[in-house]
Amino acid sequence: MFEGFAEDRIELGESSIFVRYGGTGPPVLLLHGHPRTSATWHRAAPLLVAEGFSVVCPDLRGYGRSRGPAPTADHSGYSKRAVAADMVAVMAALGHETFALAGHDRGGAVAFRLVLDHPAAVTRVAFLDALPISERLSRITVMFVTRWWHWFFFAQPDTPERVINADPDRWYAGDPDAMGEENHREFRRATRDPAVVRAMLEDYRAGLTIDLEHEEQDRAAGTRIGCPVTMLWSTRDDTEDLYGDPLPIWRNWADDVTGHSIVSGHHMAEEAPEQLAAALGRFLED
Repeated sequence: MFEGFAEDRIELGESSIFVRYGGTGPPVLLLHGHPRTSATWHRAAPLLVAEGFSVVCPDLRGYGRSRGPAPTADHSGYSKRAVAADMVAVMAALGHETFALAGHDRGGAVAFRLVLDHPAAVTRVAFLDALPISERLSRITVMFVTRWWHWFFFAQPDTPERVINADPDRWYAGDPDAMGEENHREFRRATRDPAVVRAMLEDYRAGLTIDLEHEEQDRAAGTRIGCPVTMLWSTRDDTEDLYGDPLPIWRNWADDVTGHSIVSGHHMAEEAPEQLAAALGRFLED
């Protein structure tokens, strides 16, 4: 995987971030979702390098080979604000004070917080199968709760850890043929580590508490995204089932919003890398 990419570990005091990076040209930061690692980009990232971008793929705080602080009662150590600050520091350490940004799934929530908290750093932002947490929660339906019950299960104390760690391979299903064998092995190493499982759950616990508070504060303050936004969503995921056209939701937060669907399942970087890289390339070059 990632032929021609370098690997590094960037120490940030409270966190230690594993990162892959390669290419030359305008920088773009790719943020993975749950329960993946930076390896999820192994098919799409080289295509963006070939298009002339400098591509940075970190493991989010607590995921994969990155590490974060011990959990606290307010979950602030795994808030999207803390993780977004990690990402800005990682990019600065690699020499990128400004950059384009794409976040998938939970990485999309980090990207949202990053562009709100650090607007001068982000030139463009792409959200992949991602909507603001507060927007999802304000639209709860029976269908949402049935399909997204894990959000509320993961938010419970202690029990999710016991359930998941009893059989992580069964809980976190993954197909090595679909994912790629090396990506799958990295995914398995991560999900078999109880410390990683705990951190991933803290991500969700933060989402329903401190992250929601931060989004509601921004909404009340009228905070908006100033740079161009695109949203790309998977046809075989449930975005359209739950929300219809998702672009008006992002227009609650930004004026310059475009986007379209991609024929794929949820993990589009693995399942439809050519289409994803082409769509990102067009957006980043506009």
